[in-house]
Amino acid sequence: MAEFSKQYCETTDMGFDGDFDVYEEWSKLKPGYAVNYICEGFGFTMIGKEESGDRVMVLVGDKWVDFDEMFLKAKSEA
Repeated sequence: MAEFSKQYCETTDMGFDGDFDVYEEWSKLKPGYAVNYICEGFGFTMIGKEESGDRVMVLVGDKWVDFDEMFLKAKSEA
């Protein structure tokens, strides 16, 4: 079964709340750690917290991407 983040569902009006909230899962992480979460919509496989603890990062393919930038771009294009 495909999984979608709450944030992806907000940008695409999928009609449901999503399977998980990226920011909620990120808030549970210690700085420098990551957790496996797949969002089929945004195409990421992990959520991570930088050592500084400031930025939400997601793993897309083999590259870490700033999630806030990804989310804001998706919202502006919706």
